Amino acid sequence: MTSRNWVELIVFTVLFVGVAWMGFWAAKWKAGQTMDHLDEWGLGGRKFGGWITWFLVGGDLYTAYTFVAVPALVFGAGAMGFYALPYTVVLYPIIFLPVVRLWSVSRTHGYVTPADFVRGRYGNRTLALMVAVTGIVATMPYIALQLVGIEAVLRTMGINGSGLIGHLPLFVAFLVLALYTFRSGLRAPALIAFVKDILIYIVILVAVFYLPAKLGGWGAIFDAAEQKMSTINPATGAPSGNVILTHNNQLQYATLALGSALALFLYPHSATGALAAKNRNTLKRNMIALPAYSFLLGLLALLGYVAIAAGSKPVNNQATGKPDTNTIIPVLFDGQFPSWFAGVAFAAIGIGALVPAAIMSIAAANTWTRNIYKEYINPKADAKAEARQAKWASLIVKFGAVAFILFINPQFSIDLQLIGGVIILQTLPAVAIALYTRWLHSWALAAGWVIGMIWAVATLYSIPGAPGTGKLHFGGSAITFGKISFFGWHPFSGALQVWVGLVALVLNLLVAVIVTVVLRALKVPEGPDATRGRDYHADDGDSHVRAVAAEH
Repeated sequence: MTSRNWVELIVFTVLFVGVAWMGFWAAKWKAGQTMDHLDEWGLGGRKFGGWITWFLVGGDLYTAYTFVAVPALVFGAGAMGFYALPYTVVLYPIIFLPVVRLWSVSRTHGYVTPADFVRGRYGNRTLALMVAVTGIVATMPYIALQLVGIEAVLRTMGINGSGLIGHLPLFVAFLVLALYTFRSGLRAPALIAFVKDILIYIVILVAVFYLPAKLGGWGAIFDAAEQKMSTINPATGAPSGNVILTHNNQLQYATLALGSALALFLYPHSATGALAAKNRNTLKRNMIALPAYSFLLGLLALLGYVAIAAGSKPVNNQATGKPDTNTIIPVLFDGQFPSWFAGVAFAAIGIGALVPAAIMSIAAANTWTRNIYKEYINPKADAKAEARQAKWASLIVKFGAVAFILFINPQFSIDLQLIGGVIILQTLPAVAIALYTRWLHSWALAAGWVIGMIWAVATLYSIPGAPGTGKLHFGGSAITFGKISFFGWHPFSGALQVWVGLVALVLNLLVAVIVTVVLRALKVPEGPDATRGRDYHADDGDSHVRAVAAEH
C-alpha cells in the first residue's frame, strides 16, 4: 500500500468511526418512552420533521450504488446510463398523492409496512404474504449492492485481497452497522444521513467545477467520450456505446425510466422513510423538494464521461482477475485529487452505503416481523416481542447481504438489483391501486401476481449476458419485441427493446381484471376492508388516529 493510499485510508477511517459513534448515540436522539415497539425502533417514533425526512428519504433512495454504478454505466455504455435522471424526475409527481394516502391510512391503523396495508385493505393474509415476500426478496440484493460501493472504495485504496481475508474490512464495517442499527433503529440512519448528504454535495460540486477545468472543459470531455463510444468492441463487433440513444434502445430507455419510477416506492425501505414523517404536510413538502437530488444525480452521471477524458482505468479485482468497473469513480478521485480530498470522497461513498443499507435492513426486518412472524408463527406476539424479533431479523438480513458478496459474483448481484425492480413492480396493483379502489378482487390480484411473476422470471431467465461474459441467463432486464413470448405465443416482431417489468405489469393487470370480472360474476366473497374513506386523508392529531407506540 502506497503512502498516498495510507492518507486516504486514515481520512476514510476517521470519518467512518465518527459516523459509527453517531449511530450508537442516535438511540438517545428524539427518543420516545421505549424502543421496544416498531413505531419507535422501526419508524423513529413517526415524528421526523421536514429536514430530517429530506435527508432520510434522500439517503434512502440515492444510495452508494447510485454514486458508483450510474457513472460507471455512463463510462461503459454512454447515454443509456442517464436513464436514472428522467426516472427520478418523473418519480415524485407520480407518487406525490399515493404516498401521502399510504401515510394517512398507515398512521391511522398503525401499519408499518405496505403488506400491513394490503392485509387491512383486503383481509387476505395470503395476498399480504405475497407482497411481504416480494418486498424482502427484492430488497436483499439491494442491500448487497451497498457493499459493492464500499468494496469499490476499499479496492481503490489498496485493500484488494481475495477470499475471506480480502473481505474482512467490509465485514467489520457491516458488523458496526449491524450493532448500531440493533441499538438505535431508524434514528441511526436518519442522523447519519445529514453527514452523508453534506459530504456528497461538497465532493460532487468540487468535482464538476474542478475536473472540467483541469481536463480542458466539457467540450473536450464529450469529444473523448464520443471517441471511446464509437470504438468497436472486439467481443460484440459493435460500438462500445452511444453518446446519443439509438433507434433500438430509445423505448428501453423510456420504459426503464418509467418502470423504475413506478417501482421505487413499492420497496419496503422507501415506504419506511415516508411513514416516519410526522404529518402529511411534511411528506408533501419533501415530495416537492426531493427532485433537487436529481440535479446531483445528473452531475454524478457526467463524471462517467469525465473519467473517460481523464484516462481512468478500473482496478482489477484480485478475487476474479477481472476489472471492477464499479471502481471507476473512486479511481478518478484517486488520480485527480489530493489524497486527503480523495479520502473525504471515499468516506462520502462509504457512508452513503451505510444509510440505505440500514434503512433497507430495518424495512426488511419490519416486514418479516409484522407480516410473517406475527401473522404465521407467533400471532400472540406483543409490541415488545415484535421489536425484539425485528432487531434480530435486521442482523440476519445484513449478514445475508454480506453472504451475497462472499459467495456470489458481485456483478451478478448488480444484475439482480435490476431484476429486483421487475419483481417489486408486480406488487403495484395490490398496493398502489388499492389506495384508490378496492374493485379488483383480492384473489384476482393474487392470480395477476402469480402470472406476472412467472412470466417475468421466465423471460428474465431467457436473457443472456453480453458477449464475453459467459452468462447464459439473467443477463439483463430488457428484451426485444421479436423475442416476447406469452407462453408460446409471439404477438410482436422487430428489434426494439422494452423493459421486461412494464410488460409483466400489463399482463399482471390484465389477468387481475379478467379474474375479477369472473369472481364478481360468481359472487366469490373476500375478506373485510378494515379501512374507511376518511382514513386516507387523516393527519396527525385527528381523533381517530392510533397513538404512536400503541399496543395492537
